[in-house]
Amino acid sequence: MPERSFQSEVEQLRIGKGGTFEGEGILAVTKGLLQSGISYVGGYQGAPVSALVDVLSDASGLLDELGIHLETCANEAGAAAMLSASVNYPIRGAVTFKSIVGTNVASDALSNLASAGVVGGALIIVGEDYGEGSSIIQERSHAIATKSQIWLMDPRPDLQKIVDTVERAFELSEASNTPVMMELRIRACHLIGRFNANDNRKGSYSRLNVIPEPVFDKDRISLPPATYVQEKLKVDVRWPAAIQFLREAGINETFSGDLSDVGFVLQGGMYNHVIAALRTIGLADDFGNSRIPLLVLNCVYPLVPDQIESFCSGKRAVLVIEEGQPNYIEQDIKVILSDAGIPTKVSGKNCLPMAGEYVGAVLLEGFGKFFAQTRPANLGSNDAATAVRSFKENGRKALDILGQPVPSRPPGLCTGCPERPVFSALKLVEEQVGKLHVSADIGCHSFATLEPFKIGNTIMGYGLGLASSVGLSSMMKNPVVSIMGDGGFWHQGLTTGVANHVFNKDEGVLVILKNGYSSATGHQHIPSTGSNSRDQASEMDLERALRGVGVKWIETVGSYRIGRLINTLKRAILARGKGLRVVIAEGECMLARQRRERPIADARLKRGERMIKTRFGVDEATCTGDHSCIRLSGCPTLTIKSSSDPLRKSPVAHVNNGCVGCGNCGEVAHAAILCPSFYKADIVQNPRFIDRMAHRIRGRVIGYLQG
Repeated sequence: MPERSFQSEVEQLRIGKGGTFEGEGILAVTKGLLQSGISYVGGYQGAPVSALVDVLSDASGLLDELGIHLETCANEAGAAAMLSASVNYPIRGAVTFKSIVGTNVASDALSNLASAGVVGGALIIVGEDYGEGSSIIQERSHAIATKSQIWLMDPRPDLQKIVDTVERAFELSEASNTPVMMELRIRACHLIGRFNANDNRKGSYSRLNVIPEPVFDKDRISLPPATYVQEKLKVDVRWPAAIQFLREAGINETFSGDLSDVGFVLQGGMYNHVIAALRTIGLADDFGNSRIPLLVLNCVYPLVPDQIESFCSGKRAVLVIEEGQPNYIEQDIKVILSDAGIPTKVSGKNCLPMAGEYVGAVLLEGFGKFFAQTRPANLGSNDAATAVRSFKENGRKALDILGQPVPSRPPGLCTGCPERPVFSALKLVEEQVGKLHVSADIGCHSFATLEPFKIGNTIMGYGLGLASSVGLSSMMKNPVVSIMGDGGFWHQGLTTGVANHVFNKDEGVLVILKNGYSSATGHQHIPSTGSNSRDQASEMDLERALRGVGVKWIETVGSYRIGRLINTLKRAILARGKGLRVVIAEGECMLARQRRERPIADARLKRGERMIKTRFGVDEATCTGDHSCIRLSGCPTLTIKSSSDPLRKSPVAHVNNGCVGCGNCGEVAHAAILCPSFYKADIVQNPRFIDRMAHRIRGRVIGYLQG
């Protein structure tokens, strides 16, 4: 039950030659794959680009018709290893995952794949999750590409260009016997547009046309002496073949402009940002025609030297627009021009920031510096500077209207999240056993490192919470507590953390937050969901897996049972000498639960059936105004309001209408022995006769007692 369903959109994937496809960027990528004749595809969920797996799952009927094998991979390394199918056989395949964390996990398989080379086209589609909207560390896929010499595409954000790039990427891969990586930013995945479709193609071999005989070629095994030959082939054969293909296929694009003594060289993915910024200062029109000549690099690695030389020749200066650091492209261009003896001045990070996302305001600042340094002919010396100043002035006016900057809004756990009470319990346990070092992990639960919990001293990688504890576990007064989601457990936590702990007889406490999905990335199915993406029973269980590798101390407790959670966690922490103690806090992701239950409830209400909705509230008369409940819960619906008592100046706690009735606030108040202000109310919808009678009787009794 993914967060986003593509059931209605996938029918467009059948559109053939002569038709027009209209939809999201990720659907365009999918259509490009089908038009390229792939035989297999896989991936690990993550950024929007990895919704490709969800799209293909919804299009399973079409995949069956084309004989395409779809694999939902346990992690990125498993996805990258799939591409070994193209090492010996002329079959095309693609995998997808989030970068840079995904490519880090996959790097071992990618290195071996790049060294051996491929016969069939192999494409790695990565979500370049960089900048202000990112949820991960700030690094670039470019480093992985250059390290392993995998060609890196960065298509201009236009659906026709994205589809063409997918198709050309397979051709480039086969022409140079090298895997190709294509990076897509989040905005490109959500981009809405249209493109001219072609017919879907069946792969040369597939589930419908199996490979007749296995192929063995010892020169494609990554072992000496073959590895030395493979390195020579990369430089002497594959690289020149890639340059020739890029040149002949016209992968990169040049756009002319009348300010011909200067130019911009930019990553393809930055094109829309650059045009929008130029348009703001009058150097581009509404149709994207720029007065500044542009060299748009839809392939950013490798660069084609003669294209760089041709574009820069005769220009006094060029600005390289390269988001992130290090400045790989800028350095390469300087070397190319220096070797060719071309005196064009190359600017880049001296005008634009070394790090951070290049949003419009950042680009305008950089353009202003570049124009001030170069003073292009046919552009009034003050025109660009005046336009940039005007833009900044408008920004200041907007701030004056607001009165103050918009307050920051850090991410947090959702209303009713079953992970929230676990961290409330940990806070209360610390009051009894002392401060704890907590090794956090990737997932929704990483938000517990922020207010109000501030639980989690380090985050080292997905499923690595327990593995990151072993260096400290023997040196701490209290055992180190490690956090892991069930997604991280199946991703790599079982092997790198649990099995390693048991093997080395390490002490420690592991809290596994079992919410049943890969919730942080869109509620994709994982083994502990109970079924796979095709709704086939997974028959995999956390407890059985833990016992299978030798864990003996395991307790499962409901996430919302805070009193029991506190006792269980305390026993686990104090049980020294028992090896690894595992507490499984079980509670379905509230967003997924609401999405599953709401349509059922709405249908019952429409049929006139009786429904009970549970809500919680705070009695103003007994609220002390201490607000410990808020500090221990942090639920977005638990807030404050002015008291209705005119003699009381301090605000009181209040539960607003966003409450989903999880009961966490009341449970925390009870477990912490706080004030008894919380009450539970059952709202009866479509009440029956007996409900109405009971309501009248209760009203009369209460009225009598009040009187």
